[in-house]
Amino acid sequence: MLWGGNNIAIKFALIGFPPFALAAVRFVLGSAFILIWVYVSRVPIRMESGEKQGLFQLAFLFAVQIYLMTAGVHYTLAGRSTVIISTFPFFVALFAHLLLPGDSLSPLKIVGMTLSFLGVIFIFAESFVLGDFQYLFGDLMVLVSGCLLGLRLVYTKRLTQGIHPGKLLLWQGALSIPAFLLLSLIFEGDHAYQLNSEVVFGILYQGLVIAGFGFMLHTILLKRFVASKLGVFHFATPIFGVVFSNILLGEAISIGLVGSMILVGVGITIVNYKS
Repeated sequence: MLWGGNNIAIKFALIGFPPFALAAVRFVLGSAFILIWVYVSRVPIRMESGEKQGLFQLAFLFAVQIYLMTAGVHYTLAGRSTVIISTFPFFVALFAHLLLPGDSLSPLKIVGMTLSFLGVIFIFAESFVLGDFQYLFGDLMVLVSGCLLGLRLVYTKRLTQGIHPGKLLLWQGALSIPAFLLLSLIFEGDHAYQLNSEVVFGILYQGLVIAGFGFMLHTILLKRFVASKLGVFHFATPIFGVVFSNILLGEAISIGLVGSMILVGVGITIVNYKS
């Protein structure tokens, strides 16, 4: 449910901040939350030599994925982007099959993945049928972000077998913040920033609720459970995202969006079904 409001919060925050700067501020807040968690849990945060390669690779993957999602939301609607990003369990199942022992694809998972992907095609097909391509670029960026999110979660699952989740999250954010700040200085130096209640709400929601609490909880779950099985709970994300977008942003709920949402949700459920 909380994740369903993330792209709406991004929309609000983008009113006053450009994508790179927004990502930097978001993960400063998120990292502060995680730092408190690891301090209370007495988790050592020093990066060991054998961990450096994995943590830097994860941070790079994380930075690219977050930027594509943030910028993609800027160019499309919050409801559409929430449905599209919710296809990431499709990619989790795919990459888990390739990279995680004991988490292989089954015929049922393939059926579910196909339905979820058809849900995305449904959104793109609606744009072509109606001749409305204004959201196409943003939709594609969010879809690539969903693919990278699936890969990142599977890689996180591998790393949590040897690195505490809190330490993993802290370095993931801390290593990406300087990159976001540098890219913002280079590409967004002339942007006119502004602050109002909507922008502040959007930043705090992304930073504390999602990048802090949400990431912490999800990473803990990844350590304890099979990666592809967790995806079933994301069935609710596109539903909440579309409803919240309609209520808070006044975005229309089209037939294509509803059809896509149903296909994505059913697909996620089938991928994670256990007889």
